[in-house]
Amino acid sequence: MSSSDETGVRLRLRFEGNWVESDKIITIPTGSWRFQRPVTRLDKCCQCGQCYIFCPTGSILEKEDRFAIDLKNCKGCGICARVCPNAAISMIEEPDE
Repeated sequence: MSSSDETGVRLRLRFEGNWVESDKIITIPTGSWRFQRPVTRLDKCCQCGQCYIFCPTGSILEKEDRFAIDLKNCKGCGICARVCPNAAISMIEEPDE
């Protein structure tokens, strides 16, 4: 539910939903300039979701049976590797193109 104030500005009430429509969001792939990238060892992953929670760019995607890294948007910051309790994610140097 939302309402407008006397100036006609739309006010957003708590828990109303998204701030913007997702089809209107512009995303810029930033993965092309990173110098390192995360690699996951699925045999060590415990599916705790810490990487998903702490990724500042939202580059960890929740799949049906695992978490996957979206390398198009990953900046290579390494936070996912640092927060992983099983050391399942490691950062490797990005190959030169």
